[in-house]
Amino acid sequence: MIDMSLRTSPWKIVKRMHISDKAIRKIKEQNTIVVMVGLEFNKRQVKRAVEELFDVEVEKVNTMITPLAEKKAYVTLRPEYSALDLAIDLGIL
Repeated sequence: MIDMSLRTSPWKIVKRMHISDKAIRKIKEQNTIVVMVGLEFNKRQVKRAVEELFDVEVEKVNTMITPLAEKKAYVTLRPEYSALDLAIDLGIL
C-alpha cells in the first residue's frame, strides 16, 4: 500500500492555526499548539506535517471533530521546543 502522506503537501494537511483563549493558554502552559486539519488525515500525517512546516519535533498529537464538522489537532511539542516561541514567530502572540 502507498503511504498517501508522502504525496500530500503539509499545507493541505494543516489548514490553519486555531486561535482562542483556550489555545493560547495551551501554548503557554502545556507547550501545545492547536491547528485545524483536514478530516481525512490521521495523527501520523498531522505530526509529519507540523514537523516539516514549523521545523520542530512533536511529542504527541490528539485530534477531535468539532460540532462544525472540522478536525482540530492538539499538537504537543517535545520539551526542547517552545510552543510560545513558535507562536511568536508565527505572529500569533
